[in-house]
Amino acid sequence: MCESNSMLELAILGFLAAGPLHGYQLRRRIAHLSGHARPVSDGSLYPAINRLVKAELLDRRAEPGASAVQRHTLSLTAAGRTELLRRLREADGLDISDSTRFFTVLAFLSQLPDRADQHAVLRRRLDFLEQPASFFHDGDRLLGAEDTDDPYRRGMLAIARTTSRAERSWLRELLT
Repeated sequence: MCESNSMLELAILGFLAAGPLHGYQLRRRIAHLSGHARPVSDGSLYPAINRLVKAELLDRRAEPGASAVQRHTLSLTAAGRTELLRRLREADGLDISDSTRFFTVLAFLSQLPDRADQHAVLRRRLDFLEQPASFFHDGDRLLGAEDTDDPYRRGMLAIARTTSRAERSWLRELLT
C-alpha cells in the first residue's frame, strides 16, 4: 500500500470514530487536517473509502438526497475501530519522522484507550526529534544555521530548530 494511502485511510478511520459522516463531510474534515500541503482529491478519497468498505472496516448506507442523487453515510465498523487502534498503536517509521504524517497520528491518538500506548507513540517521536538532523551537509557533517551564509537556508534551519525545540519541550512535559 502506498504510504500516502495509509495516512488517508488513518484519517478516514479516525474521523469516523467520532460518528457517521457523509463523504463530502469527511472530505472537508480531511482537507482541514491535511491543509494545503497535501490536498485530498476525489480520485484518492473515494478509492480509499471503497478499499475500507471492501475490507469491512467501514459501513456505507445509501440515503435519499436533496435531489435524485443518493447520499452515502459512512460509519466505522467494529473491525474498523480495531484497525484504527492498531494503526495508532503501531505508528512508526515515516508515521513518526514525517511531521505531516505524525500530525495525522496525533489528531487521533486520544482514541487509544491505554495511556501507555499513547506514550509509546509519543516517545518514538521524541526519540526521533532528539537525533541530530539537518537539511544540509558538508560531506558527512550536518550543517547548522550558523554554518551557512545563505540567508534562506539559515532561515530554514533556524525555523526547524525552533519548531523541534518547542515540540520536544511539549512532548517531555506530556510524558512526565
